[in-house]
Amino acid sequence: MSKQERRERPEKDPDLRSNEVTEGVEKAPHRAMFRAMGYDDEDLASPMVGIANPAADITPCNVHLDDVADAAYDGIDDSGGMPIEFGTITISDAISMGTEGMKASLISREMIADSVELVTFGERMDGIVTIGGCDKNMPGMMMAAIRTDLPSVFLYGGSIMPGEHDGREVTIQNVFEGVGAVAEGDMTEDELDEMERHACPGAGSCGGMFTANTMASISEALGLAPLGSAAAPAEHEDRYDIAEDAGELVLDAVENDRRPSDILTKESFENAITLQVATGGSTNAVLHLLALAAEADIDLTIDEFDEISRRTPKIANLQPGGQRVMNDLFEIGGVPVVIRRLLDAGLIHGDAMTMTGRTIAEELAHLEEQGAIPDDDEIDAEFFYPVDDPYQEEGAIRVLTGNLAPDGAVLKVTGDDEFHHEGPARVFENEEDAMEYVQTGQISSGDAIVIRNEGPRGGPGMREMLGVTAAVVGAGHEDDVALLTDGRFSGGTRGPMIGHVAPEAYVGGPIGALEDGDHIRVDIPERTLEVDLSDEEIEERLDARDEPEPPYTNGVLAKYEQAFGSAANGAVTNPGAKWD
Repeated sequence: MSKQERRERPEKDPDLRSNEVTEGVEKAPHRAMFRAMGYDDEDLASPMVGIANPAADITPCNVHLDDVADAAYDGIDDSGGMPIEFGTITISDAISMGTEGMKASLISREMIADSVELVTFGERMDGIVTIGGCDKNMPGMMMAAIRTDLPSVFLYGGSIMPGEHDGREVTIQNVFEGVGAVAEGDMTEDELDEMERHACPGAGSCGGMFTANTMASISEALGLAPLGSAAAPAEHEDRYDIAEDAGELVLDAVENDRRPSDILTKESFENAITLQVATGGSTNAVLHLLALAAEADIDLTIDEFDEISRRTPKIANLQPGGQRVMNDLFEIGGVPVVIRRLLDAGLIHGDAMTMTGRTIAEELAHLEEQGAIPDDDEIDAEFFYPVDDPYQEEGAIRVLTGNLAPDGAVLKVTGDDEFHHEGPARVFENEEDAMEYVQTGQISSGDAIVIRNEGPRGGPGMREMLGVTAAVVGAGHEDDVALLTDGRFSGGTRGPMIGHVAPEAYVGGPIGALEDGDHIRVDIPERTLEVDLSDEEIEERLDARDEPEPPYTNGVLAKYEQAFGSAANGAVTNPGAKWD
């Protein structure tokens, strides 16, 4: 090859941001660095597309994501892009559950968003595929896409298959509840050991409509992921076809300059909430959708979740309230069949855009034309109900207010939607003390367990509490004990468990005034959470309490203790996000 031929490089779209590091004589050193990694002239003349990959041996949710990323890499490469893979952190919520380490979980959402934003900004990328496995990966990756506003596609790693124990399907939820059953004497330690060994048979996120599957489903309703991309299991061959398609789609988005800001609207978020409440999705989605809307500068309040839940029936009865898992939804067509029923009933905005360049309604029509989803009248599944004959008349999410939660609290209905509870407060300053109370058999019918100082700032990090909520249920108190906290719950939590109580105790919320024996009232139909104290009595108690000391004074937890906003606004830390 002559010197002249060597100097002739393919022409590149002059509008691409990556030109800042690939074009011109002065960028020879930059190109030399790329060549060291095997990129050639054709690559350097192509759109530079990042693949944000949180693969790790920390959790089964993420253990296979290198393979998913490889498929996305091939899709980008084959479509004429220059794929660049990079890593992010992840935290295993299930493994950190019930420990001090769980305080890292919500912080990891922010750090994932920050790190993806930083890499794409620093390396001048043109587009991005963001991959999620464990719970906080999903919102963190979507927050990053919104902040960068680059052409992007969200890609889920898929969920785990259920295990089998004693002739029935089991999931991690059954193991957590088994801990409470052992404490109550309803299960032996040997039986729990045997269940533990079979509950999680391979790679993938927890299988029910817990937080990971809720947020993956919501990514479709928001339009940030293609319809039909969420439900395929982690180890199913379709998962890798979906990943390769995501790589192809992101190049189309780059070519057409299609960005999250072109997709996300108030209607997109209303669609996401509608899907959440219709499927019994995780309470964490309230927190994460508020945060995503804040990042997108879209007005969304916690009250709107309740408004939409009131008008939207629950039509998919999946775990934790039901018995079926994400794979069962996959077998009947996945998230699109749920969205179609809601659209046909006028509950979804069909004209909301998606990253494919088509609207939700157009995407559904396209899937039907491709034979990718069955006709609605062909679907026969005991867990999937018609809108006009639903499992429950209202959606699963309730937002409660009252003198204990002036800014709101969140509950997911997994049982009796007419639940009313009155009983004495049993107040604990942290999760560990509450867990000991349950595990040592002190819990009594009628209790209202209160766990405070676990909010976004008071924790910090707003720990999930599947351990203690599952122990309550496992001990046989799903229907006669209430639990309320300024912390959070896992998507696997079931029963009358009320989280996100705001304002939190750490910043002077009324939950900080409670004392053992105070009379608590929970009324789901009336959406109220109250204590038999006057406003004056609450204020007197709060004034008399000692000012709380910061839980940490050094390191990352101390930093985020100062940064977190209220759970009522999504617990965001980005100073530029719309907080109210």
